[in-house]
Amino acid sequence: MPASLVVWILSALLLVGVLTQRWWEPRLEARGVRPRQWPWHWWLVGYPGTALRIVATWRRLAHLNGLSVSLGPDRRVLGRDLVVQGQALKPKPPRLSWPMPTATGLTVRVLLHPGQTPAPFYAAARAMEHTWRVHSVRVTSPRRGEVLMQVTARDPLKDDVRSVRGRAHGLLSAEVGRIEDGGPWLIDLRRVPHWLVTGATQSGKSSLLAALVAGLAPQRVALVGIDCKGGMELGLFGGRFSALAIDRTEAIGLLSRVVDEITYRMRVCRSWGVRSVWELPDEHRPVPVVVIVDELAELYLNDGSRSSKDEAEQCGTLLLRIAQLGAALGVHLVTAGQRVGSDVGPRVTALRAQLGGRVAHRVHDEASAEMTLGDINPDAVVTAQAIDEDEQGVAVVAMGGRWMRARSHLTDTAFAAEVGRTDPPSDPFLSMPDPVTFEKGGAAA
Repeated sequence: MPASLVVWILSALLLVGVLTQRWWEPRLEARGVRPRQWPWHWWLVGYPGTALRIVATWRRLAHLNGLSVSLGPDRRVLGRDLVVQGQALKPKPPRLSWPMPTATGLTVRVLLHPGQTPAPFYAAARAMEHTWRVHSVRVTSPRRGEVLMQVTARDPLKDDVRSVRGRAHGLLSAEVGRIEDGGPWLIDLRRVPHWLVTGATQSGKSSLLAALVAGLAPQRVALVGIDCKGGMELGLFGGRFSALAIDRTEAIGLLSRVVDEITYRMRVCRSWGVRSVWELPDEHRPVPVVVIVDELAELYLNDGSRSSKDEAEQCGTLLLRIAQLGAALGVHLVTAGQRVGSDVGPRVTALRAQLGGRVAHRVHDEASAEMTLGDINPDAVVTAQAIDEDEQGVAVVAMGGRWMRARSHLTDTAFAAEVGRTDPPSDPFLSMPDPVTFEKGGAAA
């Protein structure tokens, strides 16, 4: 009896808290207390209230957005030769499962009526967000006859998260931030070998590259950098880079060495009778190389002179060869820039087609987002345009036909210096048995 009484009292208190949330929550926030940041807030208050709201409003929401289906006939015969067509009354909404909680929201499954498709549910996602008073609703169809709605109650990307030494996620896989469902944002170069990062000035491109370097630094991976900002960004990581070019002249020499390494690895694979370096025995497998390029457009700029045009043409050719040939040979390319259109320089469009991973930060115009995400999903372009100046580091990530919002870790100067004290792997280039360093012009020492 006492146990039952305690359960009833707790249930009553929880119900009162949910019903009076609009009254007590703003008063606590006015006093500097933010209940939404309490870890138990969502489970005790947010989830029950949102779940009840979804169930209570589902019938009307489905009716207003064309999600309900009438089971009766839409035609009626009057007399002997008159057929009247109309809309049957009392449409029935599709069956809704009970909302199941997650760390940042909840999931709801809907069983479609015969003849229904997921298309109307995609279109009604915005209406669901406003009706249920949540941050976002993502609608997918994991199997035939079923729609899955992933509800995010509060934006998990709102606050900055600083980089820390995280757990290992496997070779060539780095945790660079978190995605919109609160999970880790992983860039796995084994699955998606090449990446394109775009965004306006101070949108978070360099922060993402810094987080990627920090994630790859503990691994046996050779990092090769091209930082056309004079080394101000990638240079913070100091000796962790096996090679770093800070202008286009040095970049040409560095990229030429990488292409030579790709050619040498081809010969090694051919001699072993394998199709990629990952099929080689462990003791003979070369060190993976990740080429990171910051400010891609700087490699294509020219002043109209013959020599400047030749340098831009050479950079475009070398980058394209690395993107086309490098994946199977353990050479990966990550490029960042503000625009990647044909107006930037020769072969940029061909290079973009080779970069399967796409990250779009805040942009100033629709065309910039279209260049990065237009061939993935039109909705991703709209979402990228909605990123504002206060959301530095927030981006739309697309790979394998899917897309999501994410935010990269913030890597401060002190942490970058700590990463820079990590030693790079020795002799990462098979084509040159001695350790390789690059001086002005990219010549190997």
